[in-house]
Amino acid sequence: MAVTLASARVRTGTAPPPPAPRAGSPVPLVAALLGFTVITIDVTAVNIALPDIRADLHGGMAGLQWIVDAYTLMFAALMLSAGALADRAGARRAYAWGVGLFTAASLACALAPGIGALIAARVAQGGAAAVVMPASLALIRQAYDDPRRRARAIALWTVGGSAAVAVGPVLGGLLTEGAGWRAVFLLNLPVGAVILALLARTARSPRRPAPLDLVGQVSAVLALGGLAFAVIEGGHLGWTSAPILAAAAVAVGSGALFHAAEKRHRAPMVPLALLRRRPVAVALAVGFAVNAGFYGVTFLLGLYYQQLRGMSGVGAGLMFVPLAAIITGTNLLSPRLAERVGRRRVVVLGQAVLALAMFVLLPLDADTPLWLALVLLVPTGVGGAVAVPALTAQLIDSVPGERAGTASGLLNSLRQTGGALSVALFGALLAGAGETFSLPGMRVGLLVAGLTLCATTALAAWLLPRD
Repeated sequence: MAVTLASARVRTGTAPPPPAPRAGSPVPLVAALLGFTVITIDVTAVNIALPDIRADLHGGMAGLQWIVDAYTLMFAALMLSAGALADRAGARRAYAWGVGLFTAASLACALAPGIGALIAARVAQGGAAAVVMPASLALIRQAYDDPRRRARAIALWTVGGSAAVAVGPVLGGLLTEGAGWRAVFLLNLPVGAVILALLARTARSPRRPAPLDLVGQVSAVLALGGLAFAVIEGGHLGWTSAPILAAAAVAVGSGALFHAAEKRHRAPMVPLALLRRRPVAVALAVGFAVNAGFYGVTFLLGLYYQQLRGMSGVGAGLMFVPLAAIITGTNLLSPRLAERVGRRRVVVLGQAVLALAMFVLLPLDADTPLWLALVLLVPTGVGGAVAVPALTAQLIDSVPGERAGTASGLLNSLRQTGGALSVALFGALLAGAGETFSLPGMRVGLLVAGLTLCATTALAAWLLPRD
């Protein structure tokens, strides 16, 4: 009789909700942490797999750039409205949608027969990752009512993401060397299945009315896509060629449309009044520059170790292990340092160290001892890991409480955009003449990143409020 009654409930759509985890259950946190970790690992792990992808699918440098940027650009652009989607659908449902799409797109990446199909699947992956990130935080907020326990859960979530940034290259190298580059994407399938199983044991989330800004969202995607196309393809097609000029026109026109849409929408993704706050504008510029430097370096060095130094994927990945330890440890120390000397000083210090990191890497060549290359990478890990936690806290304190989520999403979007555009620019410089690794191109890229960070360091020192 019990089985018959349960079946009837399922048929009539009145099946009882899944049992909520007991108070203090780690299930929602583990589900959120796994999702955030896997979408973060996918960025840096793929960097190490790029040479093998190029050899297998016969793509050029532009193709490699698109493999990275198709993911990052969609991640950046769609993150602007992904929080509203999580509110409308409920955190658990939106998270399940994001994880399901990410898992399916990962399978499509692993089965891709050519560069074009792989890039298309990476677009879907990036869109899914944009949903996963804010929904995972909302899931934690739902699971922990006590502020202290919630703070500890978010700290674990943050540390997991930071560790994933640096563990990704090692994992990417091991998988690529041992089972081929497709294994980097296949790994996401069992992880996705585990997350969905955990979500089945998580309480349903409330749904809240949250208007979607479709015109603003579409124009943001077109603006970033047009800009990235112009930068990536400009060196190959010619900076004054018709496709590049058309892409630039799309970027400018879409940017103007985005501004007009945000000005008129009753609930814009990016309230323009927020951008007129000086601390907010400076924080966004700093976030952009910090990610541009960090992601630019990891992209450059992943290719440097393999294409110029002839290292295997595993060897190249292991070169990033010290960076993993430095980032994780420094992230934990940054809040304490900010309490002692003030957040503004920590933001300035972190940027200055990261700018120094760009300059100390300039002498790298084919004969640089590997131990010295490891030492020269230390400031890269320290600088970004010191600056970002303090920068985020500074930004949140600069806006009204009801705008904290919007400001945080905007910062993350600008950071991802900085990473995507640095890969686009550095890849164009790196290709040089022909499709070979170019040391002069690498040095120009590092110099551009270093000078940009010097500029935002000065802005932060001058314009951020003292504390």
